[in-house]
Amino acid sequence: YTEDWTDTPKEQTGTCEFNNTDHRTELNGVERLIVRRGQSFTINLHLRSGVYQPGGSALDLTVETGPQPSDQYGTQASFGLTDQIDTSRWSAAITSPPGNMVSLSICSPPDAPIGRWRLTLGQGGRVDFVLLYNPWCSGDVVYMDSEEKLREYILAQDGIIYRGGWKYPIPTPWNYGQFEDGILNACLRILDMNPKCLRNPGKDASGRRNPIYVSRVLSAMVNCNDDKGVLQGRWTDDYDGGVSPLSWKGSVEILRNWDTNACQPVRFGQCWVFAAVACSVSRALGIPCRLVTNYNSAHDTNSNLVIERYVDENGQLVQKSRDMIWNYHCWVENWMTRPDLKPGFDGWQVMDPTPQEKSEGVYCCGPIPLKAIKEGELTDKYDAPFVFAEVNADVHTFMKRKDGSTKKIISSVHVGLKISTKSVGSDRREDITHLYKYPEGSDEEREAFTKANHQNKLLQQQDNAGLLIVIKVSTEMRKGCDFDVFAVITNNTPNEKKCRLVFGSRAVSYNGILGENCGFKDLLNVQLAPGEEKRVALRMNYSKYAENLTEDNLIRLAALLLDYGTQEAYLAVRNVVLVNPEIKVRILGEPKENRKLAAEITLQNPLPVPLQNCCFTVEGSNLTGGQVITERLNSTVEPGQDAKVKIYFTPTHSGLRKLVVDFDSNKLCHVKGYRNVIIGK
Repeated sequence: YTEDWTDTPKEQTGTCEFNNTDHRTELNGVERLIVRRGQSFTINLHLRSGVYQPGGSALDLTVETGPQPSDQYGTQASFGLTDQIDTSRWSAAITSPPGNMVSLSICSPPDAPIGRWRLTLGQGGRVDFVLLYNPWCSGDVVYMDSEEKLREYILAQDGIIYRGGWKYPIPTPWNYGQFEDGILNACLRILDMNPKCLRNPGKDASGRRNPIYVSRVLSAMVNCNDDKGVLQGRWTDDYDGGVSPLSWKGSVEILRNWDTNACQPVRFGQCWVFAAVACSVSRALGIPCRLVTNYNSAHDTNSNLVIERYVDENGQLVQKSRDMIWNYHCWVENWMTRPDLKPGFDGWQVMDPTPQEKSEGVYCCGPIPLKAIKEGELTDKYDAPFVFAEVNADVHTFMKRKDGSTKKIISSVHVGLKISTKSVGSDRREDITHLYKYPEGSDEEREAFTKANHQNKLLQQQDNAGLLIVIKVSTEMRKGCDFDVFAVITNNTPNEKKCRLVFGSRAVSYNGILGENCGFKDLLNVQLAPGEEKRVALRMNYSKYAENLTEDNLIRLAALLLDYGTQEAYLAVRNVVLVNPEIKVRILGEPKENRKLAAEITLQNPLPVPLQNCCFTVEGSNLTGGQVITERLNSTVEPGQDAKVKIYFTPTHSGLRKLVVDFDSNKLCHVKGYRNVIIGK
């Protein structure tokens, strides 16, 4: 009877809508079948010969994926009809009463490889479908047992990335857009373009059952360092041939550009852009994912868990080694079990797509369980020592004198601070530092350091130095204003102290590269009575810092104190973030599906100089039709005046969405803002 079975395209569209909604993939569209593994889907067949009788018709089904399907690799399976679905393997059952229309239920095993599959029905029909990971299925290794978390870590198409500094985290909106038109195709193409697939496509297709394998592939393919990857990194101020990493508002444009330009790398990215694109791809494929920021992130190039910093006699950094402390660094965490490791290492895994160091000959990093980092288990896969150093490295500071000699100086710098991610279901910051490290000074911390052979931290004694120097700043330093910063010196000794204070400031990029001087003071004769505290102010003038700032809006303050009596040197360092003005977004009209809406967007010029070439760009998943809306102002915006535009857009789906805004001009670059919009049905 096998040639009896047919299916019609019209039926397929209805079937796609039903199945995709049931499998929570309908936001990708309902024109094709997109289902999750370990969960059954339905197709409707018509019998040419009239009526189906149970037991009377045989049906052979075959499914295959990849260019070299094989039973052995799990990329091909042949099966017939059974009385009921078996969710542990490929199976099919008829779920409709006798008649000329037959509903066929088909299920894949929860460990089937993800990707594009072909289903052949006997001699007749063929159905193509995409299979994704299924975090709603308890048999899947990416299973997550919280509907609320899945709404955030799989279904949320926008989010918040934390930048700025650890004393002043700045939330930046991002449009992940993993369900926008064409994005799933781009994600599958990333898997197809990876060197492992090009070398051995059959084995790679089989490897896609495993999110550990896929996460590692993604961490290599989001950067283009060894392959036809998505993004090219650049950490200088010269973005010729591309755009500043700060100009991106979301992943959609990046993934589309890569996909439509023959997999040429998109220029340019920095850590938060790499991480955000990796987050979009992970969520699109069905791996729960969140983006994480680590403040004061150590980049340890020689794996000794020590960052060595050198300063000159004015307390300014001198670049002597590739070891760096980044003001912040972003990566992602993917959720999965780790059957390849001993028990206890399931859950969140760090995966870092920013190209920093090679791993197994390729620029990639992870996945490594958070628990392995916390416990100091540095032999676990993959790349534990590098990530452990990012949050735990010790910092040693040396002064390099003019005569070439060096001297260790007293300075307290902590790495791995205020590790942050967006909260589930709200725009608040969630602090997850405790998932990476034990409380400082605790027995558990010492145990983890012992396992990790982190000798420097174990030997550390607290220097209760007689002289103390710290840098204090005002609560909020706005870009465009003049303000004071203070070096506060305290003499905790019973003796009078005579010191020299060098207090300087320089523009700095978020990854620690120093720019030009923004203000400087050298006091040769600071006298302190026993117990005395002195505050020394340094004025930061807009006229001085404006031209030197990088797009990161960061100034690095350094105060170096030299004790003439003991020849000891003390250093305090602090990065300050200059705050951009707020973008105000007003929604005009009642937000409803498929109804045109207007938004009025305003920014007040906070600078003492006029702004020219002002431009607002806006995007939002299911709000702006997958496109970026651009509005340029023809006029100059004077100090204190408003830059204002009105934009129109038509939401396509109900629910909570973010309208993400970027403002750019000649003097005020890439200011970010957003507005949450609740779209009614």
